[in-house]
Amino acid sequence: MRFLKYGLVGLAVYLLFLLVTLPMAWVWKLAPVPSGVELNGLQGSVWKGQAAQLKVADRTLEQLSWELYPSRLLMGQAALSFRVDGTDVQGQGDVRYGLGGLDAEGLRFSAPIGWLVGDARLPLRTQLAGNVTLNLSRLEQGEPWCEQLNGRLLVDALDVRNQFGHYPLGNMAGSLGCQQGNVQLLLDGAENQIGVEGQALLLANNQVEVDALIRETDNQPQDLRQALQFLGKPNADGAYPITYNGALPGL
Repeated sequence: MRFLKYGLVGLAVYLLFLLVTLPMAWVWKLAPVPSGVELNGLQGSVWKGQAAQLKVADRTLEQLSWELYPSRLLMGQAALSFRVDGTDVQGQGDVRYGLGGLDAEGLRFSAPIGWLVGDARLPLRTQLAGNVTLNLSRLEQGEPWCEQLNGRLLVDALDVRNQFGHYPLGNMAGSLGCQQGNVQLLLDGAENQIGVEGQALLLANNQVEVDALIRETDNQPQDLRQALQFLGKPNADGAYPITYNGALPGL
């Protein structure tokens, strides 16, 4: 009986060793990978490894690394830390997924706007340039989007071109929060050079609700100042309304 007990313990330790050292490249070959997803240059194990390149549809992430925490599985959660150190796209953070949905802390992601938009067709033949940085100190998934959200959204050198003109809008910043389950973006006029303030809400089914104001400033491009009159009549403070309620553009 003693030999049987020791044998079972030894077998359990051996199986645990195999699980911990399971090569990611071997697992990836056997996994039911969705169409359009490629993972190249794999090194390390399922629990701690690296990939030279991850392709999802028309977007690519380079120099991806991760570490999974097996102890979290005993608590009914999958938890990992990740890092992306690509030329154009960078990111890092701690992510957990369990019965309550997705949680994230210390999440930072930076990418060119062109990478984010991909092949989506924007209204008015719009073309966008610039770089977007998302910083989330806390995210807790809820319905339809969030239970808790605290972060910042930064846009550097935003440049918009469409059939009506060229709008170099410069740098913009906003605060992210959660309002009754919807993602809320608050814009302060002091944090952008084109005089926009107000809020945008991301609602269920990728619907967007925008309620903001824009004032004439010396930093606005000429095409933008000329286009303000098409937004309607300014209020008593000389601010023009920016309102929208509909589908997220490009989706």
